[in-house]
Amino acid sequence: MAQKEEYAIILDYLPYGYPLDGKMRPLAQAIGEKGLTLLQLIPRKGVSLELKEKVYIGDGKREKIYYIMGRLPSNKLTENAKFQLDEFIEGIVKEKEKEFVDFFNTAEAINTRVHQIELLPGYGKKHMQEILKARESKKFVSFEDIKKRIPSLPDPKSAVKKRIIHEISENERNRIFVI
Repeated sequence: MAQKEEYAIILDYLPYGYPLDGKMRPLAQAIGEKGLTLLQLIPRKGVSLELKEKVYIGDGKREKIYYIMGRLPSNKLTENAKFQLDEFIEGIVKEKEKEFVDFFNTAEAINTRVHQIELLPGYGKKHMQEILKARESKKFVSFEDIKKRIPSLPDPKSAVKKRIIHEISENERNRIFVI
């Protein structure tokens, strides 16, 4: 069971709602700060929200959000929200680099045919073998270290970011970064 979100980051604010919805109520597209859940939020009357603004969505009195309309289907993401999501995830990958590098150090086989590393975009069996071999002698310490020791590898930072966005926006069965 996913933990309940306390805060969300505004990805886009639509003061007149979705253009083709017919409902003229303000709406925000947001992402949960901890669980990275895409959400549709209805702001309180008279409240205007800013891009990248952090808003409280937990239990109790919410200053700016009237209610959570529900999960935001990825096909409803506006172009602006997609851009903000990309930036937000890039920031998370940079901020939590050590955790993501640890993934390269500890990733395991999911079953006899697929390894967690192979779930990263652009990474196949060959790359997985190279990573497993390199980490045997010494654990990776940074994305830079991974790139230096395995030059043929697609950019690990970029692969992690793409994978997170994929897990957020697709109904992915094998999740490695998003709960």
